[in-house]
Amino acid sequence: MTQELFTPDPVSPSRKVTDTLPAIPTILDTIADPIFLTDAEGQWLYVNQACCDLFGLPSSTLLGPPDPDWLTHVGLDILQGSQGKAAATRAMQEREIALRDSESETRILAVKISVMATDAAIFLVHTLRDITHRVESEQRLQRESRRERLLGAIAKHLLQSMRPATLLERSMEEVRRFLEADRVLFYSLRPDNVGVIAEAVVPDQCSLKEILLEFTCFDPAELAQYQQGEVQVVEDVEAALLPEAFKKHLQAFDVQSYVAIPVIQAGSLLGLIYVHDCCHPRPWLPWEIASLKDVATQVGRALAQADLYTEVRKLNTELETQVEQRTRQFQQALDFEATLKRIADRVRDSLDESQILQTAVEELTGVLGAKGSNTALYDLEQGTSTIYYEYNESLPPYQGRVAQMEAFPEVYHQLLDGQYFQFCSKEPNPVRGHVAMFACPIRDDRGVLGDLWLINEKDYGFADQEIRLVQQVANQCAIAIRQARLYQASQAQVKELERLNQLKDDFLSTVSHELRTPVTSMRVALQLLGATLNQELNLNQELQKPKDSQHRVARYYTVLKEECEREISLINDLLDLQRLDGGNHPMTPQQINLASWLTGITNSFYERAQSRQQAVEIDLPATLPSVVSDQASLERVFAELLNNACKYTPPGETIAVTAIANRADQLLVTVANSGVQIPAGELPRIFDKFYRVPSADPWKQGGTGLGLALVQKLLMHIGGDIQVTSDRTGTAFKITLPLDMTLAV
Repeated sequence: MTQELFTPDPVSPSRKVTDTLPAIPTILDTIADPIFLTDAEGQWLYVNQACCDLFGLPSSTLLGPPDPDWLTHVGLDILQGSQGKAAATRAMQEREIALRDSESETRILAVKISVMATDAAIFLVHTLRDITHRVESEQRLQRESRRERLLGAIAKHLLQSMRPATLLERSMEEVRRFLEADRVLFYSLRPDNVGVIAEAVVPDQCSLKEILLEFTCFDPAELAQYQQGEVQVVEDVEAALLPEAFKKHLQAFDVQSYVAIPVIQAGSLLGLIYVHDCCHPRPWLPWEIASLKDVATQVGRALAQADLYTEVRKLNTELETQVEQRTRQFQQALDFEATLKRIADRVRDSLDESQILQTAVEELTGVLGAKGSNTALYDLEQGTSTIYYEYNESLPPYQGRVAQMEAFPEVYHQLLDGQYFQFCSKEPNPVRGHVAMFACPIRDDRGVLGDLWLINEKDYGFADQEIRLVQQVANQCAIAIRQARLYQASQAQVKELERLNQLKDDFLSTVSHELRTPVTSMRVALQLLGATLNQELNLNQELQKPKDSQHRVARYYTVLKEECEREISLINDLLDLQRLDGGNHPMTPQQINLASWLTGITNSFYERAQSRQQAVEIDLPATLPSVVSDQASLERVFAELLNNACKYTPPGETIAVTAIANRADQLLVTVANSGVQIPAGELPRIFDKFYRVPSADPWKQGGTGLGLALVQKLLMHIGGDIQVTSDRTGTAFKITLPLDMTLAV
């Protein structure tokens, strides 16, 4: 074996080493990295044990001049250039080499060539370090990086375009560059698009896009294999067992090697990715197949997303169409609502039937774009329908036309039943021709009042929304017409009531004046009678006695005088109320010091209250402001209230008068009495004319029932108000007075 590897040297190796080799430490034999030493001519002078293990040869065999064939076989021949450069420059040289080891496996080694010089010679020290795993890792990382760039580029194309054709074209070009192939194509198997739909090809090769559309050679078994995700790898088309027709077809386009990867998404076979090499047979590496599978997966997802995007766009288009339709309908509904509101506002403000009907037909014709419209009112007793108003631009007029309902039973029977309908007559109308018509009754809960007609082109059909609008307008018209008729009837009743009220006022005024004269004469006669009786029967002294011991004449005189005064008071109250109702009551505003004036009025009732064992209290603040009011009216108001308080307050109870300034422009005066309560059911009627609370007069004085009514009227005329409250503690009349009646009235 020594003779095969090395050339014989006439000089003994041991002697030569002894003569030329510097001292080499024995520790080099323990180093894990292979090391060998040569002289400038390339003769091996030293090897360590790791180097012997690498080549599988003993040191005795390796030392000496190496065989050039052996150097080439193991891959050391490429070091000759680096060795010569190191010897010439005496600088360390580094490089990587692919070297076959003792088991004929290729390893990647990093070689460092260092220079050792002595006086006698130059030596080269070769240190070998195995970097196979590192290089393989780097290559694997590079492949992974390229694969990630490929998938990233496809993903980028997916983001940039959702069109399947554009996406596939760009993806196929990325795959072709990645594998440095001659042609990459996508063959679609989807029913709606079979054939080559995307292709990337180098300039010197022809395109198969149109040609393969006419050539399919997939049998069911082959498609089933693809459906299961099987990959077809053909490294040499010439030597492969393929159908002869398919092989010739591939050879016609210089396809010498190819890979077919199925693209499957959600269990459905979408197509195949073909990668062609047209220059020579090609061994397809596992990592290339794995990368193609990843591409197929991503392309499948991209196609699914593109299909989904297409569906979404289609759905969006449909939704946009629906939204446009809904928007048009909504806008139409808004227009109809605005029209209905406008009609409702106008007919509500009008009590003229003609104006109501005119508004309805004008607004409806405009908003519905009809050729014309008219409205009629019925006379059910006569059985007629009269067109009161119409609105059209091109149709002949029908206003004022009277139709007998029995002449058109098929129309008016439905309308009288409250039904709407639309139709187009078979025979053209002599005046209107062929037109479409819609009829709607104008009815309320009491019956049908008339009808509303719309006229349009013969092919026009009134939509549900339009029909609802016409019905709502007809309902508004019915309400407005009924209100107008009720208003007319009520106006007639009001006029009749005004006439009757005037007759009543005239009667009361006449009666009051006619009664006043004889009653006044009676009062004068009574005064004369009293003077005569006083002279003859000492009447005044008789009247001082208790009633039971009075003379009959004195008792009769007292009754006659009281009834006369009562009649005079009644007549005066009636006349005052008559003047207040007619606005003829005289008023003279003047400034009144209310504190002193009210104190005087109240003090005038002290004697009467004491005679009935009633207490009178008055509480007026010193700062009570003056008022500008009618003094006569105020005097009548407070006199009546204090008179009532004395009349209805039981013995031992209290009558109180208070006043406060509750606002900057108002005063609140209260006249209250304890010991008497007005039932809650009687309070709302207490200010009615001729009304008296039953069983509330402990002194049995009687009265006309006009006092509180007169108080309320007087206060209203001077800008004031009166309220009453009553509970178990007593009754209180609260009077609100303006500080200046000229500003309040």
